[in-house]
Amino acid sequence: MYIIDEELEKKEILKRYRNIFTVWRTNISKEDKKLIRKAFNLAVTAHKDMRRRTGEPYIYHPLEVSYIAVQEIGLGTTSVICALLHDVVEDTDYTIADIEASFGSKVAQIIDGLTKIEEIFDHSSLSIQAENFKKILLTLSDDVRVILIKLADRLHNMRTLDAMPKDKQLKIASETIFLYAPLAHRLGLHAIKSELEDLSLKYTEPAVYESITKKLKESETERARFINKFIYPIKKTLSEKGFKYAVTGRSKSIFSIMGKMKKKEIPFEEVFDIFAIRIIIDTPIENEKADCWNVYTIVTDFYRPNPDRLRDWISIPKGNGYEALHTTVMSHSGKWVEVQIRTKRMDEIAEKGYAAHWKYKDIDVENSKSESGLDEWLNKIKEIILNPESNALDFLDDFKLNLFAEEIFVFTPKGDMKALPQNSTVLDFAYNIHSDIGNTCIGAKVNHKLVGLNYQLQSGDQVEIITSSKQKPTNEWYGNVVTAKAKLKIKAALKDEHKTHADEGKIMLQKNFIQMGIEFSKTNIGILKEYLGIQSSSHLFYLAFTNKINNKDLKNCFQNEEKTKWTDYINPFAITKKAIYKPIVSLADEIRGQIKNKPETLMLGENNENLSYSTSICCNPIPGDDVIGLITPNEGIKIHRTNCQQAIQLMSKYGNRIVKAKWRENEVITFLTGLKISGIDKKGIVKDISRIISEDLNLNIRSFNIQSSEGLFEGSIMVYVNDTKHLKDLMKKLRQIEGVQKIIRMS
Repeated sequence: MYIIDEELEKKEILKRYRNIFTVWRTNISKEDKKLIRKAFNLAVTAHKDMRRRTGEPYIYHPLEVSYIAVQEIGLGTTSVICALLHDVVEDTDYTIADIEASFGSKVAQIIDGLTKIEEIFDHSSLSIQAENFKKILLTLSDDVRVILIKLADRLHNMRTLDAMPKDKQLKIASETIFLYAPLAHRLGLHAIKSELEDLSLKYTEPAVYESITKKLKESETERARFINKFIYPIKKTLSEKGFKYAVTGRSKSIFSIMGKMKKKEIPFEEVFDIFAIRIIIDTPIENEKADCWNVYTIVTDFYRPNPDRLRDWISIPKGNGYEALHTTVMSHSGKWVEVQIRTKRMDEIAEKGYAAHWKYKDIDVENSKSESGLDEWLNKIKEIILNPESNALDFLDDFKLNLFAEEIFVFTPKGDMKALPQNSTVLDFAYNIHSDIGNTCIGAKVNHKLVGLNYQLQSGDQVEIITSSKQKPTNEWYGNVVTAKAKLKIKAALKDEHKTHADEGKIMLQKNFIQMGIEFSKTNIGILKEYLGIQSSSHLFYLAFTNKINNKDLKNCFQNEEKTKWTDYINPFAITKKAIYKPIVSLADEIRGQIKNKPETLMLGENNENLSYSTSICCNPIPGDDVIGLITPNEGIKIHRTNCQQAIQLMSKYGNRIVKAKWRENEVITFLTGLKISGIDKKGIVKDISRIISEDLNLNIRSFNIQSSEGLFEGSIMVYVNDTKHLKDLMKKLRQIEGVQKIIRMS
């Protein structure tokens, strides 16, 4: 419990304020100090009666955000002022105009970008979080400090998430892993990206997080001993050759280790690259490339490199500005070790990303390539956001898709290099050049060989687009592109095409209505759109024009209309003359109303009348799993495991649909779950497995599939269990069978 002591709090506030200046790495003028002090005084006054959920004074939060902005991102005076004031307009009576009058238009513009949008409850499918994120990004391309401060804000919120209730923790952690960590990655903030991922994992998969943390701590001494032995000959040679350098060995993030365990289906002990050796040299910018390769030569003189694991991001930096040489070498003890080679400048950019570019941007013309890559990306984001057809959730999906994607580099016929996300196609390349070229693309010559629209490009390809004035985009093109820009342009072209034939389609549809004896009214058109899952009338009329809507569709639609659905209450077009008018409510409100007089947490297994819930097939939760309920249109509440990727995506978009849920104790129900099993084949292995499941544990098997090849076997078993303890007992017994080497639970 937090005990309030105002004198101690005042001292702590001043201490945190002074800490901001202790990590400032450049000289700061008296004028700037005065401005920061002025912002600090305003923030203290504005938040004087406010406290965080922990009980601490609210002013701790903006002070910590300011500290992160300086220490971990390398921002300056304007950013610190904005970080100190970032919640003032949102949470107090101060306005943007007040901020502008005291600190100028630039500070006001950044704070306006940071201020959250008003939460207007919309009964459509749009998400408040998605709209908020979209609004923040709109200001990003005007001033990138908006999103840098937002990331600092999110990082401090994640560091203090323990004080929040479980459903809020899951919502915020899901948002973070789905959007903010990838955004930090795209802006080159590697340290912040890794910490956001680890903290998200702490709340979405607490058991995994604790397990890996414990094992990292247990192996720390042994790891340090190995690293010292590995780097000794390298350090000795670097010193002999006169390099100024620093060599460190650091563990990979918990999230990264978990990713490798899941991808390769291996335990922690079998992850060979748990740490990386980093060699940072201090050398003039004109010697950087040559010196990095000289260091690579020194490393490979002692240790044999894996030729397939060499990554040269010095010649062609990543799109987020990252530059380094990466190689994986074999140590003398038989372990593979990743070695990263960079200069001091490259290291600062790797850790502080976009902000660090400003420090170096005038040093060398070639260095501007990294910065222009980021600027180009920011401009693309602005173009997507400003498009009036850009639905918030569509934007979110497309934006997310392009955040974490590895890049490929391809060339035009004249040799100009273009960066595209991995898996990009010929059509993506065409739209990257110009929307008109994309709309009329019929194929391409890749390395002088003719290929189709859906051909996936590889790094180094030279691409010549072939066009035809008769070509037009079709709905099938969506499946041939991965970039947000291409999707947006295809959507716009299709809409124009729909508009062109909409009038003719409207006449044809009207005739169909008359033939069926149905009134051709706005209400009935709305009913048909809802039945077909179509949003715009022009698209509906276009389908009629292309004969994709017929009398059978009308008959099915208006016969089904007799049955009242939940959408009747939230869609004004869907209310027929026979419908009983009810207040407009959302499904979320409807279900919340049903559980209003029940405990705050939905108890799974209870007989809740009129409150339908079901377990989702994407993650097959069973009693003992940490779970969350998500309100789903037409399907009531869907129960997901908290680490389910689909649930994380949904929680990041629809935070207001989360229902806290937990399993009722002593409820004897069986649940279907799956196991993947593999090992060395031997006579009777199938009999041994089935005996333990059916006889020893008395479980019902739904399916059992085992395949054997060259002395090895692997298979999958679908079995009914009571809870996670039951499942763990089963896995423990199966591991004891001779020949069984690996058992994992299937999602």
